[in-house]
Amino acid sequence: MSKQSGRGRVAGLPEWDRCAVMGVVNVTPDSFSDGGRFFDTTAAVKHGLALVSEGADLVDVGGESTRPGATRVDEAEELKRVIPVVRGLASEGVTVSVDTMRASVAEQALSAGAALVNDVSGGLADPAMIPVVAETDAPFVVMHWRGFLEGGNVRGVYEDVVTEVVDELHARVEAVLAGGIAPDRIVVDPGLGFSKDAEHDLVLLAHLDRLLCLGRPLLVAASRKRFLGRVLAGPEGSPPPARERDAATAAVSALAAHAGAWAVRVHEVHATADAVRVSRAVEGARGVEGARGAVDGAEGVR
Repeated sequence: MSKQSGRGRVAGLPEWDRCAVMGVVNVTPDSFSDGGRFFDTTAAVKHGLALVSEGADLVDVGGESTRPGATRVDEAEELKRVIPVVRGLASEGVTVSVDTMRASVAEQALSAGAALVNDVSGGLADPAMIPVVAETDAPFVVMHWRGFLEGGNVRGVYEDVVTEVVDELHARVEAVLAGGIAPDRIVVDPGLGFSKDAEHDLVLLAHLDRLLCLGRPLLVAASRKRFLGRVLAGPEGSPPPARERDAATAAVSALAAHAGAWAVRVHEVHATADAVRVSRAVEGARGVEGARGAVDGAEGVR
């Protein structure tokens, strides 16, 4: 499978000639990455528009923290947080993704203008999710998930993390297809940091080609995550705060784009937007050089 075919196109969304950049807007008071800076609707919409101005192709709006140990908010509160922000961004022409595990939130967000449902549970947390997405014909992100992380429950035991994540994602994709979601509207996500430790995350990043073999566009969401803090700290150091991991995030974005990812999900957009564009330019230069070499070879045998 070529990088371009692995990157793919998601029906119902714009088509980009490179890895897309998904900016993050957390409408939560307890996000691990931004500490509630955009909890207010006006601030959240303003931030989403700023991300677009910095190079985001789409914006992912979420109203529930999924960090380890986080307590779930109730449905009414999640709707109160998310729907006005989705409506505000969509009204400005932004391609909006809604980050939710609840079918009711997904349904109302799609009605408010969202174009994509990003469910970290892949439809497992709410049995109504798949029917709702299938009915609306919306694109759907299927993330690798082994359960809620409340109380620090990680469940990160693997004998072969790449094989197990690929197999479990494949099974989930088959279930989603059986539930009526169209094949060309499914995106997969390895779920970095979810039921995985730093070593698991790094091994998965080193084998994105195996995930691309699922034949679905791939979303990589590494932004500011704990494994980057561990890498930056070294064997004996203290991990830097989440907002000091953006350069490392951009490095992962470049690697993911080079590997053929459809999109990367990030909190700080500018550096990643540059990274994916450089990756695309290098891909293009490789194609030009290959074509030139073929011409030179043909001329040499005349």
